[in-house]
Amino acid sequence: MAFNYANWLRQDLMPHIWCPGCGIGIVLKSAIRAMESLGWNQDTIGFVSGIGCTSRAPGYVDMNTLHTTHGRALTFATGLKMAAPDKNVVVMAGDGDSAAIGGNHLIHSCRRNINITMIIVNNEIYGMTGGQFSPTTPGGARAATAPYGNIDPGFDLCKLTIAAGATYVARGHVANGIYLERLIKGGMAHKGFAVIEVMSNCHTQYGRRNQHPDPAELIEHIASNAVMLTKWDKMTPEEKSGKYPIGVLHKETDKPEYCESFYKLQQHAQERVRDASRKIAEAEAMKPKREGAGGEPSEN
Repeated sequence: MAFNYANWLRQDLMPHIWCPGCGIGIVLKSAIRAMESLGWNQDTIGFVSGIGCTSRAPGYVDMNTLHTTHGRALTFATGLKMAAPDKNVVVMAGDGDSAAIGGNHLIHSCRRNINITMIIVNNEIYGMTGGQFSPTTPGGARAATAPYGNIDPGFDLCKLTIAAGATYVARGHVANGIYLERLIKGGMAHKGFAVIEVMSNCHTQYGRRNQHPDPAELIEHIASNAVMLTKWDKMTPEEKSGKYPIGVLHKETDKPEYCESFYKLQQHAQERVRDASRKIAEAEAMKPKREGAGGEPSEN
C-alpha cells in the first residue's frame, strides 16, 4: 500500500517551488516516513530551516515549523530544544546553509551533542541564489563564481561532524529513498546530535555547468559513486578515488546529551541556592534580639 503523505503536508501550499526532478522532495518524503514509523505526533515536532532551496521544506509540512535566517537554523533549533527538551527537533539545510555561513553553529552543535537531528542535503552548490560554489563543491567543478573550475578543496561533511563530536553520522543519497529513510530514522531515534548527509542533485545550477543537465542521469551519476560502508573498508585508496561511503559512519551512545547535562546542572544550582538560603535563615533565627532599657526591642 502506498504511503499517504496527505496528513503531513500543507496541501494548500502546493505546488512547491522546487525544480522538476529536484532531489529535495525525495529527502523530505524519506524524513516524513521516518517520523511516521517512529510514531511521532506532528504536534511534538519542531522542524527548523534557514535559507536556501532545501530550507523551503518545513514550509510545506503540517507541523510546528521555523523558517529562520541564513545559517542560523541550528541556533533557533537549539533554543527550541532547550526550552522544550521533550519535543522532537529536526533541522533540514543545504550544504551552503549548514557548512558556510552556518559552519560555526554546526561544529558547536556537534560539540555539545544536543539531541537534534540535522539533515544536510548536499547538492554541492548554492542552488537558489545563482549557482555559486559551496564548501562541498568538488575541485575542478564549474559554478557561477568558478567559471573555469573550483580550486577550493571541498569539505567532507561526515568527517567534519565526526571530528567535531556528533554522536550519529550517516550518509545516503537520493537514488535510494528507502535506505535513506532507514538512515534518517536511525538519526531521529538516536539520543544526541545526529547528522545525516544526503548526496543530492541540482541539475539546474550544478548539472548544466558540469555536463549533467538531466536530473535522472545526474542522480544515476551520484549513485554510481556511492559505496556501502562494508565494501568501502576493503577498498584501496586508488579504488576510493572519486567515490564516497554510505551508511552509518559513526555512532556512540555513552557521550552525555547537552539538555540533560544542562538541566542536571540547573537542578544542582537550585539545590545549592536553596541550601544556602536555608542556612542564612537558620543563622538569622539563632541571633539574640537586642533589647532597649524598657525591655522592648531597640530601634537602633
